[in-house]
Amino acid sequence: MKKHAIIPVFISHRGCPNDCVFCNQKKITARSGDVTTEDVRNTIEEHLSTISRMNLETVEIAFFGGSFTGIPMEEQQAFLAIAKEYKDAGKVDAIHLSTRPDYINREILDNLKAYSVDVIELGVQSLDDKVLELSGRGHNAAIVYESAALIKEYGFTLGIQLMIGLPGDSLESCIFSAEETVKIGPQIARLYPTVVIEDTALWQQYQDGTYTPLAEEEAVERTKAMYRILDDAGINIIRVGLKSSDIISDQPAFHPAFRQLVEGRIAREDLESQINDLYPGLDDLFDDRWKFCPLALFISNEKCYNNMFGHKGCNRDYFSSKYPRLNIRYRKDTDQGLSLRDNEYKVIDLGPAYLVDTDKI
Repeated sequence: MKKHAIIPVFISHRGCPNDCVFCNQKKITARSGDVTTEDVRNTIEEHLSTISRMNLETVEIAFFGGSFTGIPMEEQQAFLAIAKEYKDAGKVDAIHLSTRPDYINREILDNLKAYSVDVIELGVQSLDDKVLELSGRGHNAAIVYESAALIKEYGFTLGIQLMIGLPGDSLESCIFSAEETVKIGPQIARLYPTVVIEDTALWQQYQDGTYTPLAEEEAVERTKAMYRILDDAGINIIRVGLKSSDIISDQPAFHPAFRQLVEGRIAREDLESQINDLYPGLDDLFDDRWKFCPLALFISNEKCYNNMFGHKGCNRDYFSSKYPRLNIRYRKDTDQGLSLRDNEYKVIDLGPAYLVDTDKI
């Protein structure tokens, strides 16, 4: 059951004179023109009219789509005043915004604090200076550490957004960015495989053959490695991949269920590791006379249950094909009297499901 509702207010490509190679924000948000205070209020009212507070823990207003703290201060204040009005009235619980790391200073944070902002996400993309330069970010990694430290000092919830597959990127630089993010210590994170959008510098590089988008498998592998690092550190990964409503693309690295591809791969690897520990030399357990099939339970909590099966059952098919003599049952932790964490998987051996002496058949 959904416990968190977001009212998204898109400030399309506002506050950012910089053109990163991957960015065409107006195309992503399918918006054009400047957002007015009337637009903001109408958006909030429209969403609130469809939101029932029953069973919802939080409702938040989120300013996305541009670098919010880069727009003129009076405009920031006008937009935030409306959001604060709804928060003060108890109609929403939090105010959330995203911006660039180089658009954070004490004056900006003082203003955000005055308007009761709760969450600040930084579009970091990478902590590798080479990747930042090739991506046209207009700043180096040092400003990320400085901005993040200031945001935490002021008591805001810090979020960091990272991209996978930017120009000059590699598995090693992705892992480096994830490990550095852990050192920074945000509460939330997003992981976005790079998608080439038309009318961007990256699109031109793609057309020229100087940039090649990640294939789906490589995108999953890199994202999986970063996901494990962040998740193990207790960072809440609130999104993996673009939503299908953000952009329509037939590129390999864009998949409407990309998060499940990543989390399903993590589940597969963790389950298979336990299989190898529980059943070393599985094929050697069989001979011409005795035939038996070990029964194994694959267990997760309810939230991660589908990850054990994988997207469209790909994990189930994988295990059935690779371990045809293993009788596998899938169970939720509550059925077994367990309490597993998210992305925690357990394999329990229940012994042979059947035992046959073929000489007596």
